[in-house]
Amino acid sequence: MKQSILDKWEISDIELTNIVDENPSLRGFIFGYVSEYKARSFFINKDGITNLKKYDDHDRKDKGDISFLYKGKEFKIEVKSLQTNLTKNLGDDVWSGKFQCDASDKREILLPNGHLVTTTCLAVGEFDIVAISLFSFGEKWRFAFAKNADLPHPSNRTKNISDDDRQYLIKSLIDITWPLKPPFTDNIYNLLEEFI
Repeated sequence: MKQSILDKWEISDIELTNIVDENPSLRGFIFGYVSEYKARSFFINKDGITNLKKYDDHDRKDKGDISFLYKGKEFKIEVKSLQTNLTKNLGDDVWSGKFQCDASDKREILLPNGHLVTTTCLAVGEFDIVAISLFSFGEKWRFAFAKNADLPHPSNRTKNISDDDRQYLIKSLIDITWPLKPPFTDNIYNLLEEFI
């Protein structure tokens, strides 16, 4: 049996909580991985979903955090979380917020129009579905899903992206609400069946 990280580092859960609270960038880093873990847990034992796996975080060319097979097709899932400081409770379990849907580092992407761009934007088609952790909407573990192709593109005010290239890239900061509005859904099977 694995030793608890708290025992290994000889700190209490309260001490770790204080460390995370005192370091917002650490909180975001840890929470992103917790969200990814919760997303993987969400897909375990779901009807028809098999071969669930986690991708290597250091692979900058192949996007997607996890993948699985459904009806013989592999699906790549990119996991994202809400920006806590941009989350608003509008009352009665009604929420608004934003999630960052981009790569952690700039990298070169060859677009279908032949343009080579250096950007943090994710590309249309780089993964199949985005899974957004909605934990900041009331501290409940729930997820919203959307097809990559249905996500918005950068606006014409976005610097360093030409009009010819916008259609091939995904907007970096995307609005989302609870209750969900299209293109977002909490029913992953509807999206999977659309692909099938």
